[in-house]
Amino acid sequence: MVKDFSLSNDNAMINFTIKYCTTHEELLTSNGFKKVTLAYLKSLEKRGSNIYKYISEINTDYNNKEITENVINFLKLLTIMDKESIISMDEKYKNIFEDKGILINFIEGLYGFWRRLERYTFIENVSVNEGLGNVSFIDANAKFSNLILSTYRKIEENIEGHKPKVYRQLPAGGNVGVIVNKIKFNLSEEYECLKAIPFVDSVLIDPPFITYPKKNTRDGLFSEVKENPLKYCSLKKEHFYCFPVKVGELLAFIYFHRDFMSHGVSLCNLFEMARREEYENKKPDIVYVFGAKDEAEKVKTVFYDDVENNIMLGYVSYGEEIDYFGYMKKMTLTLHNLIMIKRGYLPIHGAMVNIVTKNGKTSNIIIMGDSGAGKSESLEAFRELSEDYISDMTIIFDDMGVVKLNGDNRPLGFGTEIGAFVRLDDLDPGYAFREIDRSIFMNPDKINARLVMPVATYNDIRKGYPIDLFLYANNYNDGEKLEFFNNADEALDTFRNGARIAKGTTTEKGLVKTYFANPFGPVQKKEETDKLLIEYFHKFQESGVKIGQLRTCLGIKGKEKNGPMEAAKKLLEIVKTI
Repeated sequence: MVKDFSLSNDNAMINFTIKYCTTHEELLTSNGFKKVTLAYLKSLEKRGSNIYKYISEINTDYNNKEITENVINFLKLLTIMDKESIISMDEKYKNIFEDKGILINFIEGLYGFWRRLERYTFIENVSVNEGLGNVSFIDANAKFSNLILSTYRKIEENIEGHKPKVYRQLPAGGNVGVIVNKIKFNLSEEYECLKAIPFVDSVLIDPPFITYPKKNTRDGLFSEVKENPLKYCSLKKEHFYCFPVKVGELLAFIYFHRDFMSHGVSLCNLFEMARREEYENKKPDIVYVFGAKDEAEKVKTVFYDDVENNIMLGYVSYGEEIDYFGYMKKMTLTLHNLIMIKRGYLPIHGAMVNIVTKNGKTSNIIIMGDSGAGKSESLEAFRELSEDYISDMTIIFDDMGVVKLNGDNRPLGFGTEIGAFVRLDDLDPGYAFREIDRSIFMNPDKINARLVMPVATYNDIRKGYPIDLFLYANNYNDGEKLEFFNNADEALDTFRNGARIAKGTTTEKGLVKTYFANPFGPVQKKEETDKLLIEYFHKFQESGVKIGQLRTCLGIKGKEKNGPMEAAKKLLEIVKTI
């Protein structure tokens, strides 16, 4: 990011390194304030607002840019003078004070317009005279927020002629602060277009962080291409950032366009961020480019197995259609799973928990199923039910994990993420409020509303836990809440089938089937995965892992709440016997 301020796709990007405001005047004369005011005036004009008519009539024969300059000069006066003083200084300002109510509405509207933007502050690892260098980034964000608040209050006080009786200390600066660095690059020439893109080093979030992406479902599958898609893309380096994360045991470089900044930042709640010494001058296992532009008419969602460089490359081209965090998360996990399959490990689309009872017994449970099958909902219900019986319940993975065989050929479960991308619609209504201080909310007013929240530590997900129960989440028919299969071959039919009733997390509807309930790797590599399924399911049987299905009933109308609860009750009964 080389500009001091940019405004794109409802994202305000403020570069503290180039320009950091400390006074009312610096704020009001900044390039950023001019752009925001102009954008606000254009939005008023577009909807034919009476506020715009009032402001424009006072500024007769001026265009929006000139009106913006006049408005800013007027606001500068309001930070140091009251109404009477301004009019006595220059009679031309008398007209603008004629309708104080509309003037206040204009100020409130401008302030509200600013706060509705997604606001990101940055410090880059360079030195510029007007910028911010050694001052604490956290303090800088707090002071910037207070400056905006005090400027807004001072202006309104001088219009009203008195101080307000109620002060609302809302976050008015950046929603998110980001420190970025340039690092030494260790990728071959095929990846030259990614060179010099800054890496995200640290993230500061001012909760609650609420985003409104254009889409709230994901569509289709990620498909394989046989040629590196970066050859044909157009990528402006100043518009991109790289988020280095650890996906399970793998190192991933996730590059994203600034218009999808909220998705990139949300990765900090989902994956463990890699430390600089873990990624600088290192070759990643995964490279993912999100939001590059190319000449294709349709949005591309593809991956490329770069065997020569030993990199699994993901590529999703720019478009409103992919403005949904699911594309960021699921492609990353697809790339992880493809590598796991190549290494002979079995990727699992599901949830796993480690449970320690109050009498000291331990059990490890995997509940497998595709999106909306009821995995997380059943485990959350289980947590609520088992408070009197369970002393500790550790989440190993909430959406995607991997099963490996240890030296004794015993199956162990490992996680990939430290966070969860939780669907709010099927959870307890109070859940979101309990997690508001550490969560990132996405489209909370829509179907398939989501939050991204941390749920585990990296040490926990990488420890490796022997599996006791391996269950399929059946959300499509009712019956015995938990039943076990007689043998591995009988179980394979249900697990391969991957049936579920779609719950609105994708564009699918009704009863659908997905191979091994995992469209993120196994579907693309069926032949290789099928060999692993036969091997691992027989190892489950040999090592005493109980294989069964848990009927969550989440897809059955009228049983969305009670279904997971009833399944959790049955699961608790079984856990007590282990």
